[in-house]
Amino acid sequence: MKKVLSYPLSIIFYVFYGLTLLVMHVVQWLCHNLGGYATHHKSVKVMNGLLVFWTRILGTTYTYKGHENLIQNVPLIFVSNHQSMYDISPLEYDLADYHPKFISKIELGKGIPSVSYNLTHGGSALIDRKNGKQAIEEIKKLAQYIQKNNYSAIIFPEGTRSKNGVPKSFKENGLKVLTKYAKDAYVVPVTLNNTWEIEKWGKFPMYLGAKVTIQYHKPLKVSEYKFDEIFELTEKTVKSSITA
Repeated sequence: MKKVLSYPLSIIFYVFYGLTLLVMHVVQWLCHNLGGYATHHKSVKVMNGLLVFWTRILGTTYTYKGHENLIQNVPLIFVSNHQSMYDISPLEYDLADYHPKFISKIELGKGIPSVSYNLTHGGSALIDRKNGKQAIEEIKKLAQYIQKNNYSAIIFPEGTRSKNGVPKSFKENGLKVLTKYAKDAYVVPVTLNNTWEIEKWGKFPMYLGAKVTIQYHKPLKVSEYKFDEIFELTEKTVKSSITA
């Protein structure tokens, strides 16, 4: 019965989700061109709030833990496991006050309504995985950007989605560049659970009743650790709370 019910609910979800991306693409363009960064940033928060809201049609719930660990007015580097395309909006919406920017593959910078516009105009780093020099330079620019403005970066060091919740090994290069050029930053390990369940049955129909948890762990001050130490601690902390 649950799967039968998921068919009409999935259709409703996709209609509202798709319309939001289309409408907010236009809204973002207007906000960016007429109001600059601050107005565009507000529009992105609204968009992500709506995208999270529509997942509730599927019975998805969200529990956030560890907000007390987040520090204001310093650059932050959020390091998270990666389970699903539905990781992005709940993180970006919840962390909007910290102005999160992403490290994303360059292919996502074109052709996706709202998503591509936000990535290319919101300060994120778009990297070419086939061009190591370009990737390092883009991540360096992002690190300097969050250092200068006390913004934050979100990085998924697995490099790709785990899809079944079981984490892959972390890759160090992106985090290494971020910590090198954002010397005042704090690294915040983040553990995501159960976003992968939203597509447990595939893209259609969608799974009903995923219970998503997002946990922010205690931050690590970059200047107080050697990179190898901070990398090992971060990976261990993120993975210690994964329930898959």
